Amino acid sequence: MADKDDGAPGSPGVGIATRTRAKAKKPSMYKVLLLNDDYTPMEFVVMVLQRFFNMDIEQATQVMLHVHQQGVGVCGVFSYEVAETKVNQVMDAARQNQHPLQCTLEKA
Repeated sequence: MADKDDGAPGSPGVGIATRTRAKAKKPSMYKVLLLNDDYTPMEFVVMVLQRFFNMDIEQATQVMLHVHQQGVGVCGVFSYEVAETKVNQVMDAARQNQHPLQCTLEKA
């Protein structure tokens, strides 16, 4: 004769399902930094900030002046992959236009 499954805890065929949630760790954030040099035109820096960091003309000009006066400035804070892509885009644009502009990233 077969055992009956009456649904009571501990009966054959009855178990407790537990779901463990793995807490998703927020990705580390990285600052994209623009470094000043004496050769890259200010207009080019403003264009880069508008094109790759979606800044309006006023914000791009403020960041450009900060970089010019302080030697370095933050363009934005992003996940590693996005920050790396933005650095590469800026460096490629600078190279294509024969400017020595440097862009780096560092952990925020």
